[in-house]
Formats: sequence, C-alpha cells, structure tokens
Amino acid sequence: MASSPSSLSPPQISMELHGINRGKLINSLRDHLTVSSRPLQGFVFLQGGEEQTRHCTDHVELFRQESYFAYLFGVREPGFFGAIDIATGESILFAPRLPAEYAVWLGEIKPLSYFKERYMVSMVFHTDEIGKVLHNHFEGPGKPLLFLLHGLNTDSNNYSKPAKFEGIEKFKTDLNTLHPILAECRVSKSDMELALIQFANDISSEAHIEVMRKTRPGMKEYQLESMFLHHTYMYGACRHCSYTCICATGGKSSVLHYGHAAAPNDRTLEDGDMALLDMGAEFHFYGSDITCSFPVNGKFTSDQCLVYNAVLGAHNAVISSMKPGVSWVDMHKLAEQKILQSLKKECLLIGDVDDMMAERLGAVFMPHGLGHLLGIDTHDPGGYLKGAKRPSESGLRALRTSRELQEGMVITVEPGCYFIDALLIPAMESSSTSKFFNPEEINRFKDFGGVRIESDVCVTANGCVNMSKVPRETWEIEAVMAGEPWPLNKTSVSENGEKG
Repeated sequence: MASSPSSLSPPQISMELHGINRGKLINSLRDHLTVSSRPLQGFVFLQGGEEQTRHCTDHVELFRQESYFAYLFGVREPGFFGAIDIATGESILFAPRLPAEYAVWLGEIKPLSYFKERYMVSMVFHTDEIGKVLHNHFEGPGKPLLFLLHGLNTDSNNYSKPAKFEGIEKFKTDLNTLHPILAECRVSKSDMELALIQFANDISSEAHIEVMRKTRPGMKEYQLESMFLHHTYMYGACRHCSYTCICATGGKSSVLHYGHAAAPNDRTLEDGDMALLDMGAEFHFYGSDITCSFPVNGKFTSDQCLVYNAVLGAHNAVISSMKPGVSWVDMHKLAEQKILQSLKKECLLIGDVDDMMAERLGAVFMPHGLGHLLGIDTHDPGGYLKGAKRPSESGLRALRTSRELQEGMVITVEPGCYFIDALLIPAMESSSTSKFFNPEEINRFKDFGGVRIESDVCVTANGCVNMSKVPRETWEIEAVMAGEPWPLNKTSVSENGEKG
C-alpha cells in the first residue's frame, strides 16, 4: 500500500480550553470591577452566530461560529447564547428549541444534557428561557446587569453586535466594559490554544509543500488552491480555511489580496513565473497564515533570487530580533531597511538607505504592514488598545498593530517586495524620491510581480518560536520541488542545492 502523503492526524480537542478562556475573562473582569469600585455581580452575556442563507434563496451557507463566542464556549452549532456569572464563574448555555421536523431533515435533536457534557458548562437551558433563568440565578439587588459585547474591530472598522433576546428590557445592560477586556484576553494564548495553532500550522505547512512539489507550468492557479484545500481537509479535518486562498503567479503576485471574486485564482502558470501562495487552514476555530513564494518550474533565476533573498533577509532579521518588549513598529522598519539594503546592493536603488527610510521609500516596495496578531481570527483583535494611536506615515499606517510584543502573542511575520506600477511610477517621478531609483534596473522587474514570505511566530519569554515549517532557503525550495523529502537530509543536500 502506498504511504500516506501526510504524517499528521487531527489532535483530540478538549473543551477545557474554553473553560480556561472563560476563567481568564472572569478574572480580568473582576479585577477591572474591583479597581472601579463596582460590585462583582451580573453576567457576561454573548449571542452566538446565526446561519445565513445565500441572498434570497434557501441555500444555507456553511456555518462558522462567531469568534468571541467560539473563544468562550467552543460551540459549533448556530443559534446559541451564553452567559457567565461574574459572582460564581458558573457558565450557562442556551440552545435553540428545535422543531420536530429537524429530526427528519437534519438529524437527531440532542438533549440539553448532551450540550452540558460536550461543552463542559455548568448548565444548559433553551433560548426561550433566557430571561427567567438569569433572573432566577441572579442573587444581587435590583435588575440583573448584563455585560454585552460591543466594540470596534480595528481591522474591519465593524462593530461587534451586542446580544438581543425577548425580555432584555427587564435587565440593566453595560455596552462599554466587556469588549476591551475580552479582546485583550485573546491577545496572549494559552498552551492549549498554541497546540491548536501549531496543528493548523503543521497541516498547512505540509499542504504547502505538497502543492510546491506538484506545481508545473501550464497548470491553473485554482489547481494549486484545490490541492491545498484537499490536503488540509483530507488529512487535517480542516473544513474551514482561515481566509480566502491567494494563489498568485507571474505579474499577479503583486496584487496583495488576489484570489477574490474578481480575480479568482484563474491564471495559467507560465514557465519562468514566480508563485506567491498565501494559504492557511483552520482547526477548531484556530487558524494559520502561511505564505510561500517559489518558481513554478522549480528553479530560481538570478532575478528571482535577488528579490526572494531580499525578502528572506528581512523575514529572518525580524524573527531573530523578536522578544517581549520589542516594538512592532520597529520590526516593520527593520524589515523595510533590510529590503532597501538588498535592493541597493543589487543596484536597483541608489543612495543612502537612511535617507530612503526618511522618505518612506520602503512603503513603495512593501505597502502592507509587517504582520498581524493571529488566533481564532486571521486578523485577531487587540492590535490597537483603546486610545492607541495608529501611525500616520506611509506604510506604517497599514500596520494592524503598533504594540510591543508580549509573551504568548502569536503574530505573523510577512515582509514582501512587490513591483506595483501604481506605487513605483509616482515614486520614480517624485522630486523627493526619484533620485533613489536606477530606472534601467527597476524596469527589468516591471512584470515580475512580487515575493512575500510569511510565518506564524509565537513570542516566548526570551525570544520566539517559528510555528511554520516550510522550506525557506532557495536551495531548500529547489530540492523539495525536485523530490527531496522535507525536512531535508542535510548530509545529502548541500547549501548550493547539489547532492553530496
């Protein structure tokens, strides 16, 4: 029997993880209330996600739980509500009361005891009992207080929607306290959370390598996407992706968020193209976000090496510098500096790199931020604390966080170098930046596209750990694409890619 293309199997999921998350929130909330001289009473109250149909049809889209609800309760089904008693720490789930015909069309109607056991909560009731249960459970004077989730997501500029149910007018509500505390809880990951993120990285890394090995000129970009999705689902039980796959080749690799409906990964790969594949699987809500760039024919040209190694140098310099207390803005600037130094060394740029930095030339080649917090959401919340100011300079204003690193954070490191006419042409014509360009050399890369290298990195007490396990050096990529096993046997493959 042929060996499996995967060495992995999905890990067991313990709902204790979500109990730990609830405990973390309640401790933080109690601390806040104590400092504010407020009573330790009331309920954290959240509404889970609802199933959505496709426009006006009866086609139900594949459901994925609302992320804050997933963080606290781990519930995979739609239509739930959840409460946590601040005084006691007890957790309560409210399940929808399903009609009898559910059993005909959608399967067994589970008893409430099933959800209590599965999700390891203190008690479970139906959603039509919310008002009565919370009033009966509340031991303080007056109306029970509900801490509802309402706050700004600084990546989307959308607001989380506070829970609503029939009879909520009989409760006092607080819309301001919960969101910043809960968002901050999600910033630092527990060991159990890190284990899930690591598995998502492991299966995604394996899938990236499988795609690398099977990529050939003449294929379609969507075939690369298909291979990734198949591998992560077939061998990792990852029904969801963390985000829409970006499978950009040739000149399309300079389109930062390629793969959307108007650019649906449908180009034909040509010999001599670079591929930029940004794909990450999600396992039990927790995601990954990995980008690999490689030549579709398996061999780097000198120009491809030039750009790739500029980005790799930035990627490695940042990871080598990461530890608690380090400014993420400084890390972004370090990545820009390394890329500009490389482009100057290869004669694409002329002049003093410090002067280039002062003119924000790095943003011409890397217009996006260096990375973002990662967890249950690809762009996990907490990037900007309440009152934190987003940088205003070109490039820096694209940063999804300006925080200092802290232990337990998982953050992506994704420097890139792109040749985007919409940015290059104005910069080459500008009186303040035109002097830095060598037009003859730059024009050689007009249709090159771009390179991005992205790893998911966990900040530890004294440094960091790269959770993504894919080939990064050019010689490693060429060896893997030629059929060598990964990790490489270092005794059989030398650093110039030749077998010893």
